[in-house]
Amino acid sequence: MPLDTKQEVTELLHKWSDGDAAALEQLTPVIYSELHRIAKRYMNRERDGHTLQTTALVNEAYLRLIDWKTAKWENRAHFFGVSAQLMRRILVDFARKRPKISSDEAAKHVSLEEAFTVSTEKDADLVALDEALNELAKFDERKAKIVELKFFGGLSVEETAEVIKIAPITVMREWQKAKAWLYRELSGG
Repeated sequence: MPLDTKQEVTELLHKWSDGDAAALEQLTPVIYSELHRIAKRYMNRERDGHTLQTTALVNEAYLRLIDWKTAKWENRAHFFGVSAQLMRRILVDFARKRPKISSDEAAKHVSLEEAFTVSTEKDADLVALDEALNELAKFDERKAKIVELKFFGGLSVEETAEVIKIAPITVMREWQKAKAWLYRELSGG
């Protein structure tokens, strides 16, 4: 049975939250497809040759999500907002665990073309963005949540407004302010 509306997905999420295993069975293709879209968005921002593949990120997030027995999903947007946050956590943890080259280790000589492939700059960017978002959340949690839902989760203004329970115009205004703050923070200005 194809799920055509956001309302149908929300109803199945409610049933699943209430313990209906058949609802999860119906949701799985939709959930997996949407998680793959979110993961692809994340992975497009990662460096070339990243050792974590899109499907592995989806699988890890999916396994963690279905393991949450006490989760009460409010609606589709809430579920995918949490999914985006979870994927961000997985990628940041992965970037932080990545082995670093020690200062006494010999430099590896590579061609200019190879240098672009082995660059760790995007990993560092992801960690820096995560740290900046955590700083933003300390004094304005709502703006940080909007960035996470829109930028990482790919949620629309309306879906973001639904998750946070504010007006879409407020989402747009807060999104602009958050982007400006993050730009200043990340550019050192």
